[in-house]
Amino acid sequence: MRIALVQHAFSGDTRSMREKSSEAIERLSKEGAEIVVLQELHENRYFCINESTDNFRLADDFDEKLAFWSGVAKRSGVVLVTSLFEKRTAGLYHNTAVVFERDGSVAGKYRKMHIPDDPGFYEKFYFTPGDLGFEPIDTSAGRLGVLVCWDQWFPEAARLMALKGAEILIYPTAIGWFDEDSDEEKQKQLDSWVTIQRSHAVANGVPVVSVNRVGFERDDSGVLDGIRFWGNSFVCGSAGEFLFRASTDEIEQVIEIDMDMIKNQRDIWPFFRDRRVEYYEELQKIYIDRCEEK
Repeated sequence: MRIALVQHAFSGDTRSMREKSSEAIERLSKEGAEIVVLQELHENRYFCINESTDNFRLADDFDEKLAFWSGVAKRSGVVLVTSLFEKRTAGLYHNTAVVFERDGSVAGKYRKMHIPDDPGFYEKFYFTPGDLGFEPIDTSAGRLGVLVCWDQWFPEAARLMALKGAEILIYPTAIGWFDEDSDEEKQKQLDSWVTIQRSHAVANGVPVVSVNRVGFERDDSGVLDGIRFWGNSFVCGSAGEFLFRASTDEIEQVIEIDMDMIKNQRDIWPFFRDRRVEYYEELQKIYIDRCEEK
């Protein structure tokens, strides 16, 4: 499987971002990419840095968005993983990954299930949690387990995708730090982000692809200074080993993944075989308070 990562900084408006991404996709296709993955909310700035009803206008004309990226996928002949702001009706919006086939048809979509609400990441103001569940998307290049950003912290999401036959886990993401944080704190956050995703690869015996944005995006409300997105997009194999890791610069990179590694890894480390599913019922609880049970 030849998969390409597009790690970009926001260039000022939707039109320029579309142009930059489209040109990258075309180049990567010529380099042999079968799948191209764009970062979370790649059409726009990361507007969730503050809360403003004006930003809901960015979700208008979802059909037009689909038509545009469908055309890009068809012209380039690639399976394209996008991340779009979806409006279903007034007051009901989703953070939605749409996967397009090589012919431009929609192979499937995934609506972000876990929605954060932290300083600078006010996504609960904008997004309704997804209602499509954790369902892999079948494409001509493989069965893709597409999840989005905050989903990457939840092992249950990765496990369900893998149990349903996902051959690879893909995370479009938008994460960064505040410049005022200490160097120690920044490194701790980055290490945690990388480690949790590599652990999904190990626990499920599948490769993981994570595509982050880069660059500094200012908070135009003035409450915060802004977010510096740390990039570091990466691909790791089914044992968690790095196959590629980006820096904090913009990158457009094709990585070849040996998909035979999935069987080899699972034969050596048969975690699926040894799961004790009959004892996992309590995982459906929000919290297990032994004091309440007594």
